[in-house]
Formats: sequence, structure tokens, C-alpha cells
Amino acid sequence: MDKQSPGAGIELYGDHLVLDLMNTVMTVDGNKVERWESDAEVLAWLRGALDPAVELPAHAAPGSLAAARLLREQLRALVMAHKDGGAPDLALLNGLLERAPRQLLVREKDGAARLGRRFAGEPHDALLAPVVEAAAHLLTEERFERVKRCENPACTLWFLDRSKSQQRRWCSMALCGNRHKVSSFRKRKAAA
Repeated sequence: MDKQSPGAGIELYGDHLVLDLMNTVMTVDGNKVERWESDAEVLAWLRGALDPAVELPAHAAPGSLAAARLLREQLRALVMAHKDGGAPDLALLNGLLERAPRQLLVREKDGAARLGRRFAGEPHDALLAPVVEAAAHLLTEERFERVKRCENPACTLWFLDRSKSQQRRWCSMALCGNRHKVSSFRKRKAAA
């Protein structure tokens, strides 16, 4: 389940792009840790989190940091509301999808058709479009009972439980799962 992106040094525990985006703010030793501090860090995270086939620009567009943080919190609200049994805010999600590049057929000079992209938003909207599209998929097509929050009360990370038994409890066995095992062992040893 734990995954580290090659070459990017980005740890991904969510097993879904949207949950990994939400996990870019985490709690470490009781302190909130923000993993993005610049437009370039957002682009680097996207390079590590997205499929390598997704074309990304050489440089992050100005405003990418603010847009990515806003998107993260909007998606967090949508996921949490849906997890609590509410319906996703379709107007918000549709508004995000409308600004993303869309595919369309373009006629070449020789008459042949090819697949192209139409872009209606800001450059950072195009950059974040794969996340928005993944959010639409997560909220409408994924079995949402598999979206879980780590059972460690001190952890704020989310994940998609893709395990066969659907019994995954931790964001990462190496992090929270191991801490739980050690804590349980110490309690048993102290009680003996």
C-alpha cells in the first residue's frame, strides 16, 4: 500500500490521487505539516503523483499553490460530506470540471480528425485537471465504503482500501500500523 514516487521523494499513502492530495496536509507529532510551500512544489508533487504519461508543463503557473490548496480543501469537504452520508456538491464539482481542459475532435488540414484539448480556465486549472477528474470518479464510481481515515487517532491521513478483505486500518503499516503494534505489545507486557 505504501508507495514512494520514483525520483520525486513523494510519499503516497492514499492509493487514490484525490486522497493523496488531501494527505498533503498531515499531522506529525501533533503538529500540522503543510507539504506545499510554492508553485514549484505543487508541480513536483503532481509529477510524482500522476501517471508519467500525463504531460505537465516545465514550470508551474503562477497561482498554482493557492489553487491547489483551495482545491484540496474543497475536495476534502466533498469527501468528508460524502463519507458522512451526504450527497456530493455537484455544483462545486461541475464548476471545477468546467474549467478543466476537455477533449474534442479537431479537423486537420488534410481532412483527418484527431483528438485535441479545449481549455477554458486558468493555467493552474489545466495543471490540476487530472485531480478534478479523479475526484469526479472517486465520488461517483468508487465504492465509497472503501474510503477510510487512518485508525490512529493522531493521524489525519486518508486512503482507499483496495485490500481483498477490505480490512485495511492504517495509512501505512510502516507508520501507524507499526506504532499500534508496538503500543499494544508494550501494554500487554506491562499487564503481564
